[in-house]
Parts: sequence; structure tokens; C-alpha cells
Amino acid sequence: MISLINFLMLMFFIGNYMLISNRKHLLNMLLSLEFLMLILMFILFFYLAEIMNDIYFLMMFLVMMVCEGVLGVSILVVLIRMMGSDYFQIFNLLKC
Repeated sequence: MISLINFLMLMFFIGNYMLISNRKHLLNMLLSLEFLMLILMFILFFYLAEIMNDIYFLMMFLVMMVCEGVLGVSILVVLIRMMGSDYFQIFNLLKC
């Protein structure tokens, strides 16, 4: 039977595959990044619960996850207002 840590590592690799394969839309990429961060948070939780019993680092990681999500959504909104779509192939980053 598969252990919980092995299952989380499998989910992490699936999340990496989703991030690499869904490069057409920026929203799909942001959702894949949030999925990866959630899996990393679970891995850190189980590691810190067994080894150090330290919750403060986990709370700081959670705050960074929220900041990353807010920044990604705000960039998505700005790009949709400027370009009209979240299709990643039409963005010319040299123009911005």
C-alpha cells in the first residue's frame, strides 16, 4: 500500500506535469502553481510535525502562498484588461 508521503510526492510530480503541459492559458498555469504550493504545504506539515514540531514556519509559508496567489491573480487581471484574453501565446513581454 502506498504511504502518505509517497502519495504526496506523486501528486507533486503530477502537478509539475500539469504546469508544464498547460502552458496555453495563464489561468491554468496559476491553478497548477497553487496546486503545487498546496502539496508542498502538506509535505512541510508532515515533515515538521514529525521532526521539529514547529508551526511558525508553516504559517509563514501559508502567508507566502496567499501573497503569491494574490499577485498572480492581479497580474492576470491586468493582462486580461490589456490584451483581452489570458491566452499566453499573444503576450509579448518585450512590449510591456
